[in-house]
Order: sequence, then structure tokens, then C-alpha cells
Amino acid sequence: MDTQRAMRLSEWVSRWQWRVPDLVLHDPDGPRECLVRAGQLIVEPQAVQPVSDELRRWVDRIDPSGRIILRDELRDRPVEVAADITSRWRTAPNHVHIGGPIMLGTATWIGGPEIDIPAPRPPAPETWDPPVTVAVLDTGLDPHPWFAGKPWFTEWGLHPEVLDHDIDGTPDWQAGHGTFVAGVLISNAPGVTIRHHRVLSSMGLTDDTTLAAAIRATRARGHIDITLLTSGCYTADNRCPPILEHELTHPDSDTVVVAAAGNGGSSRPFWPAALDTVTAVAASDETGTIAAFSNRGPWVNATAPGVDITSSHVRLKTGTEGTAPGTEAREYGVARWSGTSFAAPKIAADLANLLREGHTPAQALDSHSLGQPTL
Repeated sequence: MDTQRAMRLSEWVSRWQWRVPDLVLHDPDGPRECLVRAGQLIVEPQAVQPVSDELRRWVDRIDPSGRIILRDELRDRPVEVAADITSRWRTAPNHVHIGGPIMLGTATWIGGPEIDIPAPRPPAPETWDPPVTVAVLDTGLDPHPWFAGKPWFTEWGLHPEVLDHDIDGTPDWQAGHGTFVAGVLISNAPGVTIRHHRVLSSMGLTDDTTLAAAIRATRARGHIDITLLTSGCYTADNRCPPILEHELTHPDSDTVVVAAAGNGGSSRPFWPAALDTVTAVAASDETGTIAAFSNRGPWVNATAPGVDITSSHVRLKTGTEGTAPGTEAREYGVARWSGTSFAAPKIAADLANLLREGHTPAQALDSHSLGQPTL
């Protein structure tokens, strides 16, 4: 029986906004609820100057990435400003994306005195030739014994987990998330080549511009068979943020995109998972039914187990308070966690196995091997 509860977004923001002060929650608990960066607008590159000119009395500056930064008077109203001019210029606020399980809690370390369940065996030491590559856009990847010796581990540079950003001696909310996701992936596709790229903070947050830049960067670095996204957002108009739609429908990309459907317990579209070109994955419980916390709806394409998943994890050793981030003593083992973030890598692994067997991406996506949603 699934006992996980999806925390309301307003509840989460009220708890953590002191740590991330540039968050604005639009229409709290309402039908247009969405989380955005304070005072930031995103427009297409050719529209930056015209939009800035139209809003000139309300614009503070244009930052190097092309985001339009509004004056303090409109800091809490980027959604309204974007809606006012979007009929003339394709404009949107910079939506904040939440890592899949952020509304469910942190991982539970396995092996402590309070938990006594067997740890899984490490994945088999396989290498596929030709390779099947999966870009994992998450919190990073630590040198866990499950994959530290893999030939691909350092090929794209090191992107270790940030475990304690505020150096208070306790791990952050989503510390170790990327390492956990990677473990689910290689447990089910042991020979896959992972291309890890950090986009999520240790609090499990990112935004439209950061995610779009990462998608663009991974595409530029070489062929990617599958891109795995474990975060997403809601929008006031229930449409995909334009900058993400542009990147994920890019004509030069032939990658299969798999995304977590989110943990809001809702049928409301969660982006970018709800895009037609993306495979949206809901989490199922031990009965095969969609978990109570999981998003669901006609835009969901597949389900996979997402309750009490066991995978690779990293945690701080005790007595690290005040130690600079990245230099803390760490220990590696396994943990148990729930969320659609851990269902998505199972589907990505299934697709990777099908590609390895010679299926085309279209054939892999049409395969009946993928879990079908069960309400």
C-alpha cells in the first residue's frame, strides 16, 4: 500500500523559500499555480530588444543570457507581464523546475539499525559496443563503486554531487539524487554509457533557461540516444515553456527524450514531460497501479515502478559541519526512495536495451515492452 503523500507546492515553498529567496509562487493552490523566478522574462533572441523597448520603464537590465530582468516593482509579477505581451512577442516567465521526488522527502539510507532489507547486487560490469548513450540531466554524479570504474565516467568531466551547500552538517533535500537515478538506469541497462550533466541544485531546483542550455550543450557535444529529465514544472497557461519546446523539438536532434511525470498527484500537464515529443513516465506502486503521488493523465505515455526503489546513493559522514561543499567526507551505499524520478530511468533503460537490440528509436517507442499507464 502506497503511503507517500504529495506535498502541496505552496506548503513546500513556505517551508524552503528562505533558502531560495528568488522564488515566486503564482496563484497558490489555484488552477494557474506555477513557480517562477522573481522578475525574469524569457523571450526569443530576436525579440529581446523589442520587448525591452516596449517595457522600457519597467526593465532593470538584460542579463548576459538574454533574460529580461524587471524592476523591483514587478518582481512578483512576471507571469502577468508575460501574459500581457505574449500576443505580440512569445514571452514567458522563467519557470522553476522541481526535481521529481522533492515533494515526497529525502532518501532513506539502507543498512542502518532501523532498516534491515537486503541491498541489491551491483550492476553487471558490461560495456556495449556500439554504445547506447543516455544523457542524465540531474544533480550530478558521484564516484560510487557501481560506476566509478566505468570508462565513460570521466569522459565528460566530473560533476560530483553537492551534498551540503549551506555547510550545516546535514545533507540538502535532494543530495545524491543524480547518483540514485544513475543507479536505477545502469541496474536495468548495465552496459549503457551515461553522459551526466548537472542542472538541478542540491535542493532539487532548476529553471527553464538552465535546462534549455543543458539540452543545447549535450546536443552540441555529440550524439545522444536518450535524454533523461527528472524535473519539470507547471505553467499558468498549461502550455510548455517556449524555450523548452524549441530545444526539445529541434530539427537537428534525433534523441529520444524521457521525462518524469511529476509527483503532484494531478492530471494537469507537467512540462516538459507532457510534450508530444517526450515520453512521460508515471510511477506505479507494488500492485502495478499508478501511485497516489504520481501525476497521471492522457499525456502520460508509460509507467514503471516508483515506490520504495533501492539504488546507489552517497551521504555525508557524520561530523562534517562547516566543511566546504565538495570536500566533505562521504560514504557510498544504497538507499530507498520513491518518486517518478525513479520510474523514468527504468523506462530509459528499457529503451536503451531495445536500441541495443537493433530497434530504431521509433520502433523502441512503439514497443509493447514499455509499461502502459494503469489507473
